[in-house]
Amino acid sequence: MTVADRLAELGLELPPVATPLASYVPAVRTGSLVFTSGQLPMVDGQIAAVGKVGALVSPEQAKELARTCALNALAAVDALVGLDSVVRVVRVVGYVASMPDFTGQPGVINGASELIGEVFGDAGIHARSAVGVAVLPLDAPVEVELTVEVGPG
Repeated sequence: MTVADRLAELGLELPPVATPLASYVPAVRTGSLVFTSGQLPMVDGQIAAVGKVGALVSPEQAKELARTCALNALAAVDALVGLDSVVRVVRVVGYVASMPDFTGQPGVINGASELIGEVFGDAGIHARSAVGVAVLPLDAPVEVELTVEVGPG
């Protein structure tokens, strides 16, 4: 089964790659690794939600937004090397713009990790960081970046 088949089975479609907000590219390959730039919860070219988790954005909403970020990161990988070249997902890093007393960042970033697991199965088991921050670009509640290993080519 291809990754595209698996996405279709999950009822998911890769979005267009988000246009960079500054001087960077969505993803870059070096050797057998692909690193994505941080991906925001963009849907149809617009930020899906703004605000801090624990204030304007609930943890449940933020978890869904992290899922959207991960899907956007997969789109960036696909555009660069094709998702079927992914051997394994190495690392997920998630940033959560949150109120000072909010400590549920790992639960929020589970949205990204769970999507990766659904898409790649055992090859999606990864190392991860979930970091609380004061603010993200465009006042986004969540940002996610991926590192994946790809096969030769």
